[in-house]
Amino acid sequence: MSRSRSSSLSRRALLRSAVGVGLGLAASPVLSACGDGGSTAKASAKAADLLPATTVRDIGLKPDLPGTAAGVPQGFYRYPATPLRATRGTPLAGADTVRATTETFMPPPPGRGKNAAWQAIEKLLGGQVDVTAVPTDDYPTKFSTMVAGGSLPDIFEYPETGGVDDKAAFLAATCADLTPFLAGGKVSAYPNLAAIPKAAWQGAIFGGRLYGVPISRMGTGGAGFYRHDLFAQVGVTDPRQIADTDAFVKLCKELTRPSKDQYAIMAGASNLVAMSTGAPKDWRMDAKTGAFTHQLETDEFRTAIEVQRTLYKAGCYYPGSIGMSGSQKAKYTDMFMNGKAAYVYDGMPAYLTPSTGYIDAMQAVDKSFDPRPMVPFGSTAVSWMDNVALQNVHLKKASAERVRQLLAFADFAASPFGSVEYTLINYGVEGTDFTRDAHGNPVLTTKGTSDVAVPWKFFGSAVPAVFSATSTQGVRYSHDAYATLIPMMVPDPTLGYSSPTWDSKGYGSLSTLLGDGVKDLITGRKPMSWYGELTKNYLAAGGEKARTEFQEAAQKGTKK
Repeated sequence: MSRSRSSSLSRRALLRSAVGVGLGLAASPVLSACGDGGSTAKASAKAADLLPATTVRDIGLKPDLPGTAAGVPQGFYRYPATPLRATRGTPLAGADTVRATTETFMPPPPGRGKNAAWQAIEKLLGGQVDVTAVPTDDYPTKFSTMVAGGSLPDIFEYPETGGVDDKAAFLAATCADLTPFLAGGKVSAYPNLAAIPKAAWQGAIFGGRLYGVPISRMGTGGAGFYRHDLFAQVGVTDPRQIADTDAFVKLCKELTRPSKDQYAIMAGASNLVAMSTGAPKDWRMDAKTGAFTHQLETDEFRTAIEVQRTLYKAGCYYPGSIGMSGSQKAKYTDMFMNGKAAYVYDGMPAYLTPSTGYIDAMQAVDKSFDPRPMVPFGSTAVSWMDNVALQNVHLKKASAERVRQLLAFADFAASPFGSVEYTLINYGVEGTDFTRDAHGNPVLTTKGTSDVAVPWKFFGSAVPAVFSATSTQGVRYSHDAYATLIPMMVPDPTLGYSSPTWDSKGYGSLSTLLGDGVKDLITGRKPMSWYGELTKNYLAAGGEKARTEFQEAAQKGTKK
């Protein structure tokens, strides 16, 4: 049976939309990434003092699978029958209208006059919020126009792709310094914001002050997905049984069965293998000297390339798939879902997406298909801190009273899974925007699908919980994966310091240069002796300048 999904999402879009229920994840009262354990890269004692004191959020709901302060999310098999309040009173009572602008990847919602959810949210808030939702592709232009025209709203999202050349100067001149309101224990006045992990808050420090509220995520995007049923056929019932890269190569050879049009790997396994060898994500920083080393300069990453060359030469990749990327993602993920491979790399949010996610989609293809989240393997394995936050939202400079009002609004937006506020934001008004299925889980009506398109959750978000209305097993497998991944996670030093060159090129031209070079090496189009040339080219194209900027920031002990 063949199945084609009606729409495709890029990895960035998948991770972006994980803030809400649309991808089977929900804002949770637990921490992710590092929590109080302090596994972030601290810029300095001063910078550490700026970080809010994170705590576990508990509004009285008992999860089916517990979370931890270290960042393992809570898991829920059913939506609470009686949602509980996560904020008190009417936070915006007596306040002037709040002007709020952010991006959206959904169709334009109906205005408040025709939007039952919007009206109910404002009733709880006790005030009016004028939301401007701008399509994602248009948001950078909209932001630039607002900055140039001096028309920034009260609260706004900073563009994912960057907005101004000197961000620290822009924030200092334009935005409210949140240090006096949120640093240390002060964040306790906003308990939903206090559930945002320190790693995410660290990305909001600029110029030695705390600016912005993170739209936080799970901490890690995971290591892809594998067919448990196929792995089990060759004796591997848990990826953690794979002792090292040699065992992985042996496993992949056993899983490759060209006569059945089945291969071990669909498209690529670079992140999985690199994490398994212990390679860093992008950069590694020496805590004593502040020296930055790029992943290309590490033995671990070179080993990961050599392992993949071996796999490619052995025919373990689905033919032609290693060159697929970007707009072709839907093609190769569909091929995996239709049984063409035993492993595919994709972000964790894609796992429990209703209807189109791996669980629902592959069960529709064949009931015997058993996709589960993959985890890095071997004694040197790490997981990457690559999904800490979507972006930050910032508050325009205002009086202390106004800043507190806007933070109360952000705290409302960050309400956890199962709360009255979360329910309104994600499902709307019961009976109008959603009904409940036989298990009590919310099901959006046609009107509800439109009403909840208002991007409230982009004005503040705690870490998602794991929830699925269709798969109890999927929730358990996802939770188990995070329980393995979170303790393995290593700090991303770029959260502690900033580099203008990295901001402009790191995930643009430098990423393209690296990705193309890695493919040339894996496929044998270039010999391993060319690895050094790739490293030189990368550093000359901006990598060395980014390193210098990171190291200068580290020496100063502040994030620019």
